[in-house]
Amino acid sequence: MSQNVTTAAKVVNESIEEEGSILKQPKAVWAVFFASIIAFMGLGLVDPILPAIANQLDASPSEVTLLFTSYNAVMAIAMLVTGTISSKLGMKGTLLSGIVIIALFAGLGGVSNDIWTLVGLRGGWGFGNALFVATALTAIVTLATGGNAKAIILYEAAIGLGISVGPLLGGWLGAMSWRGPFLGVATLMVIAFIGLSILMPKANVKKSTKQKVSLLDPFRAMKHRSLMVLGITAALYNFGFFTLLAYAPFVLGLDEHGLGFVFLGWGLLLAITSVFMAPKLQQWFGTVKSMCMMLILFGLLLLAMGIWTSTQWLVITAVILSGALLGNNNTLITTAVMNATTVERSTASAAYSFLRFIGAAIAPFLAGKLSELFNSSIPFIVGGVFVFISVLVVWSNHAHVKHVDEVEAGH
Repeated sequence: MSQNVTTAAKVVNESIEEEGSILKQPKAVWAVFFASIIAFMGLGLVDPILPAIANQLDASPSEVTLLFTSYNAVMAIAMLVTGTISSKLGMKGTLLSGIVIIALFAGLGGVSNDIWTLVGLRGGWGFGNALFVATALTAIVTLATGGNAKAIILYEAAIGLGISVGPLLGGWLGAMSWRGPFLGVATLMVIAFIGLSILMPKANVKKSTKQKVSLLDPFRAMKHRSLMVLGITAALYNFGFFTLLAYAPFVLGLDEHGLGFVFLGWGLLLAITSVFMAPKLQQWFGTVKSMCMMLILFGLLLLAMGIWTSTQWLVITAVILSGALLGNNNTLITTAVMNATTVERSTASAAYSFLRFIGAAIAPFLAGKLSELFNSSIPFIVGGVFVFISVLVVWSNHAHVKHVDEVEAGH
């Protein structure tokens, strides 16, 4: 079995490395790709201004981190209905609806005057993002040529590029006003709407939306042990991911420009590794083993941040280096989910996303509260512990997820 996996993994990796083949995609794929870059800029744009929002709106760290909690909590619940909405509106209609909602709530956030209004508006933003993100992954996987591996790499590359460029732009806009990044997201979403409207033909996506989708489908999908295991793993992993993303800006001691450059480095490593390094790891070690290695290293990095929180250069270095681990793991776990079951991809994505965003919703607020109750080191240590638990979940259920490598070998 291992010989077959290795041989097939080589074939997959060689096809990924053929630059011409991965770039030969329908224009609808590139339309979604570039819209995804702009959509994921929204996450990075806001990150450098978290301390500024706390100062100017007289909010505590735990209140400011609710901007991530409300965003991710609404996303988690909304993921359960994205399949039903997509089946009625079609992929293009759902993507455009998501973009309109993001633009609306981001724009309203830019003119709000208190933290609780902003937290509520971020929830609305999260609903729009749920429609867009779940459908974008399905659209790219469905429409791309060359199999799941290339499609997922394109999607992760879009995420990485958006997240890496976003903080730089957010730091620049945020240095003028904390409102700048919110209004910047709204403007970019208008551009994404125009681009997607023109470049993505509706006829190209109707075939994939004919099948009726029930609201219960994601819950039925969770009966598959492999999908449930990967979803719980991602929820635990996201405790570490969003602790770093939402809380690290408060301990770095940098201004908006400084935070922008740190998270630019983080995002660049995330983008590069998701495209170029993750396929190599799959070839050498397989998806599941590679994922566990990345999670262990990320957990250790969070513990180091917790132990040496007051050492600025170390925390900055750890944040940037974590981008490499997160980029690899995002591609690996997304690949595993897409190959975990025979469930419709959009349904599998909805079920998985619901589970992982639960962790992403709890982690930011928990990190802020832990810092207020104890000290600034505890959030990173707790985040690291959750990441280590995610590794235990994978290994204790290895028999239920090991087949993802064999499925990947079959493409």
